[in-house]
Amino acid sequence: MMIFEWIVGVLFGAVLLAGLARRLGAPYPVFLALGGIGLAFVPAVPNLVLDPDLALALFLAPVLLDAGYDTSVRDLRTHWRPIAGLAFGAVVATTAAVAVMVKWLVPDMPWAACIVLGAVVAPPDAVAALSVLRHVTLPHRLTTILRGESLLNDAGSLLIYRLGVTAAVSGTFSVAEIGPTFVVGILGSLIAGPVLALLYSAATRPVADAPSVIVLQFVAAFGIWIGAEHVHLSGVLTVVTFAITVARIAPGHTPPRTRIVSYAVWDTAVFVLNVLAFVLIGLQIGPILERLTHAQQVSYALVGAAVFLTVVVVRFLWVLPTAHLARLGADGTATRDRGLSAGIAVSWAGMRGIVTIATALALPDGDPGFPYRDLIVLTAFCVIIGTLTIQGLTLRLLLGRLGLEDNDPVGREIGHGRTEAYRAALETLTNAGDAPSEALREEFRVALEQAEARDTGFASEALPADAARRRAIEAARDRVLALRRSGDIGDDAYYVLEEEFDWAEMNATPRGEN
Repeated sequence: MMIFEWIVGVLFGAVLLAGLARRLGAPYPVFLALGGIGLAFVPAVPNLVLDPDLALALFLAPVLLDAGYDTSVRDLRTHWRPIAGLAFGAVVATTAAVAVMVKWLVPDMPWAACIVLGAVVAPPDAVAALSVLRHVTLPHRLTTILRGESLLNDAGSLLIYRLGVTAAVSGTFSVAEIGPTFVVGILGSLIAGPVLALLYSAATRPVADAPSVIVLQFVAAFGIWIGAEHVHLSGVLTVVTFAITVARIAPGHTPPRTRIVSYAVWDTAVFVLNVLAFVLIGLQIGPILERLTHAQQVSYALVGAAVFLTVVVVRFLWVLPTAHLARLGADGTATRDRGLSAGIAVSWAGMRGIVTIATALALPDGDPGFPYRDLIVLTAFCVIIGTLTIQGLTLRLLLGRLGLEDNDPVGREIGHGRTEAYRAALETLTNAGDAPSEALREEFRVALEQAEARDTGFASEALPADAARRRAIEAARDRVLALRRSGDIGDDAYYVLEEEFDWAEMNATPRGEN
């Protein structure tokens, strides 16, 4: 019961911290990380320890499925060179630099453990990056690159991570023996993900109940990860390719009600997983510090600071000199100065988060445990805190100073798509003679006239009658609420009508947009 009470309290505290982050325009993982620090020093905190075998599946599978579903295949294809350079090249460079640095600072630490530490702190996190990007204006090209990097870099880092863990635990390592297995596993994952997506879509198409659909989505995320790991495939690549493929298939047969509810549930699930991840790693810091002498605490803190600086510096050294930097501008024809500004922005946007936490927590614990596990976990926490607080809290200010501009390619595509959608809707109503169809036809006709009167020819977000629609629905809500209060209708009837008004109001643009 005590653990349950702590979880309820932690979730409530996380909501308060997330609200504070929104008010300050900061990424919420920053405040979760600071909350994790606070928990590390709270007395009488329950000792929550997660099974290492569960950590990766629990934290990474749903997060990667959610991020993969929102990924644009077209954008990945367009910007594949900078994304690949960051997702794989930067990960390898960071892992190697951190391993060398740690081996120099801690000579007794095995090379395999040093490499594992490098792989743990190498990949920037998708959730951390996206939470920052929601509060800043960044050219769409840079946003796409950061999203693609955060999605794909887990595959490279986890590959190195698993090789390092295998070498550290077994004491032996042979690239000639293990290499082909991993290559086959990667290729198999790239095939298995899309195939499973096709099978999943066909099998779940008859399911119309929203709760059942959402449960099946979570079952798919965890089941595919676990199954891939059992047959020695890459869980990351299998889940990501599965999600990307499903995202291309699902819109054609997913009911709107299910889609809206599903998005809300997945946003909540990713938030809760981030909360639990930061709490769990925070709870491990206290016992680690208690096991260390004062001299060891100082030594480990210095290692953490050195690794943090190494991670930041290596990213700058990798990004700035790259040949594609001059094309990182908003329109692809950037000047050299703008390319430098874009490179600085990309370099400073390498926040670490749940991926680093999950891989640190997944290290074997107990007796015998993973060599220098306490140092790795503590250092990973230092890097997370450093990148989220120092980089995350200053990124918005930095981008303002850099003066990067965006010509809003997504906004233009939305306007074009909306215009074509209105035109197609109007065509279906051309020969309709009934009064409701005529009223709807007139609304779309006015919307198209307004769009064509603009220089761009793009339709605005609001339909002409949206403001009137919101006023009418508000009046209807007030009248039905009055009927409920007077006892003329009961609660059951009221809730049905309330849901109808909710869906009707969702057809209108949000207040203030019209």
